Amino acid sequence: MADWLPEDHLAWFVIDVVDQIDLDRFRRVYRADGHGRPAYDPAVMVALLLYAYCSGVRSSRVIERRCVEDVAFRVLAGNLCPDHVTIARFRSRHADALAEVFIDSLRLCAEVGLVRLGVVALDGTKIGSDASVDANRTLVELTKTVSEMLAEAEATDLAEDEDPPADPTPKQLAGRAERLDRLNAAKDRLETKAAERAHRFEERTRASNETRAAKGLAPREFRPRPRSEAPQPNAVANVTDPESRLLRGRGGPVQGYNAQAACTADQVIVAAEVTQAANDVEQLAPMLAATNTTLAEAGIAARPETLVADAGYWRIENVNGSIPNAPELFIAVAKHARRGKPRKDGSPSASTSDVFVAAMKAKLKSDRGGDMMRMRRTTIEPVFGHIKDVRGARRFSRRGLDAAQAEWQLLCAAHNLTKLWRFQTRPA
Repeated sequence: MADWLPEDHLAWFVIDVVDQIDLDRFRRVYRADGHGRPAYDPAVMVALLLYAYCSGVRSSRVIERRCVEDVAFRVLAGNLCPDHVTIARFRSRHADALAEVFIDSLRLCAEVGLVRLGVVALDGTKIGSDASVDANRTLVELTKTVSEMLAEAEATDLAEDEDPPADPTPKQLAGRAERLDRLNAAKDRLETKAAERAHRFEERTRASNETRAAKGLAPREFRPRPRSEAPQPNAVANVTDPESRLLRGRGGPVQGYNAQAACTADQVIVAAEVTQAANDVEQLAPMLAATNTTLAEAGIAARPETLVADAGYWRIENVNGSIPNAPELFIAVAKHARRGKPRKDGSPSASTSDVFVAAMKAKLKSDRGGDMMRMRRTTIEPVFGHIKDVRGARRFSRRGLDAAQAEWQLLCAAHNLTKLWRFQTRPA
């Protein structure tokens, strides 16, 4: 089989990478008492999945077919053919261990000098979940559906008590419990969110009336703030993936997650996180912390000196020095940035944010600021283009925030390993 592929093929590189990975985190979960059928060697399965993700193949059925039809997949599988169920279960069972390959990829890139942390670009992209936008329901709709399912289940139980079926698990009841759990999870999320908004309004009303009472004033009725306190009868939750969110993407609404990434000038990803937040404004501090944690786990002592981001991260709390040990920041000023309220003569009044807005605009107008923003467009934007367009990863294959986080880190690991392979195989 060594003659089937050229020496510089990506498959041989992936096999060498797996040899450098600690596979004990995969092997320790297997039984060693001789019970059960023999399992595939984790080295084979990890190499197979890594090469598949590097090649833009994520479907377990397609991987199974490639192990028969594709020479590179046959080499990686050792001329074996694991079926799609085995592949899917391995990916699900070892999701956390596969996500740690992202740390390994960063360490390998650092060993050849690809992790240069002078400037780091940060951005987020919307990636769909394994759920449809049409599966969103309001609290009223969820309450009605749950009540109907419980009433139907009670009627079925009464009918079975009178005439027990031959098959104790009729097909029409298969999967009902799992669907009811998802409906209840979506319903609980909406009820919790409504309770939090009501609690914020009650606390603000109480504190304001206590202040008025201290001044000798009578209590008054307040209106709930629309953004954070007013009831939202049209709020929805997804019954297929309750942890996903309805996000606004460039091409329209996206039912999924907000995937964050920070990369170097060489397009090596140094931090990868998934959040449920609809926008990026609150992700700067968490991503800086994730970058430092990831670099420390990879054994890299250096830290980013400069960070550049688009207007989605503009926020006064991000640029006023409140983030400890933050690098030098270049963030595009958002058009919705707060200004002072206009006075009666129509001219704007002074605002505490004016000094930060003016300082950032001056930085961005400088030659270095222009270089930083151009660097952002040529680093993080192509990374998302490669992952979503070239590899076709526009939707996560598993449901839930933890599963999306693990798959996003595996996708970023495949991206880093592809960069490393191209760096080592390029002409001198």
